[in-house]
Amino acid sequence: MSNFAAAKTFNEKIIMQNSANILITGATGFIGGFIVDKALEKGMNVWVAVRPTSSRKYLADKRINFIHLDFDDKLQMTGEMQGLRFDYVVHAAGVTKCINPDDFYRVNTLGTKNLVETLLQLNMPLKRFVYVSSLSVFGNIREEYPHKDIMDTDIPKPNTNYGRSKLESEKYLDEMTAKGLPCITLRPTGVYGPREKDYFLMAKSISRHLDFAAGYKPQTITFVYVLDVVQAIFLALENGRIGGKYFLSDGRNYSSSDFSQLICRELGHPWVLRLKAPIWLLRVITFFGEYVGRMTGRISALNNDKYNIMKQRNWRCDISPAEDELGFHPEYDLDSGVRQTIKWYKDNGWL
Repeated sequence: MSNFAAAKTFNEKIIMQNSANILITGATGFIGGFIVDKALEKGMNVWVAVRPTSSRKYLADKRINFIHLDFDDKLQMTGEMQGLRFDYVVHAAGVTKCINPDDFYRVNTLGTKNLVETLLQLNMPLKRFVYVSSLSVFGNIREEYPHKDIMDTDIPKPNTNYGRSKLESEKYLDEMTAKGLPCITLRPTGVYGPREKDYFLMAKSISRHLDFAAGYKPQTITFVYVLDVVQAIFLALENGRIGGKYFLSDGRNYSSSDFSQLICRELGHPWVLRLKAPIWLLRVITFFGEYVGRMTGRISALNNDKYNIMKQRNWRCDISPAEDELGFHPEYDLDSGVRQTIKWYKDNGWL
């Protein structure tokens, strides 16, 4: 029996000790740094995959072991990981914005495939492999109003390059799970919190007295605070059903204005000009945003994927499987999460 096949029988609660080695990818990104913090808190022996140019601003703890992994190069990764032993892997690396659409597939899909194949080749004795995917793999299904929850039994129909690349990764991981990879997949909705940069742009805009929304049809959106995503990751390491896929949100549904109203409150209720543009105007703005990004070589937050994300009217999702199987219970609703987030932005000079 292979190491991966044997790991399928592992059903005991993890005892997070120094002897437990965990590899965390994407640790220099928004969510990844918080995963590292929790793993250190649990006393695990933490290995962090980085590039030579990666910022380590939030990875200053001396207990962290750094390893350079090039997800485009299996030979390089084999050499770097030779002789190491990882009990757990949390694969949170990936890109959410790209100048070249092909890079979504190269980084998110092929990068995942190359990492897993390298781990297989090295016969890593994995007990759990947690993949951080996204609700975006489902695209704009269930758009009819009143909106209903997206279910894990629905057929994914991603409408963004990002979502398609994540879905292709999931399909590959399904194949490998059937062969013994102890994989659990998490699909968070919009993740926000300290250090996050995309939702920060909304806070920054409101601080400058402008709030922008797109579309006139009712929109139902969902959020999950970064520390609740981290909670779910470690519950998956402990309780996750091999092959399980779990939506993550705070369990509540919001209107498109709730987020901006809470930001306004935390900013002291500044006067704000609220603009609601038709979808066609958003299409024009994001078209030129993507064009300018390609011309300048700088990734724009206003791009074709962003158009499809903002156009989508329904982001509800059913988190009951995560609650029932993982024991996931979100600790932050949008009210408390925004309070913590804006405080961090202020304390760290972002606002």
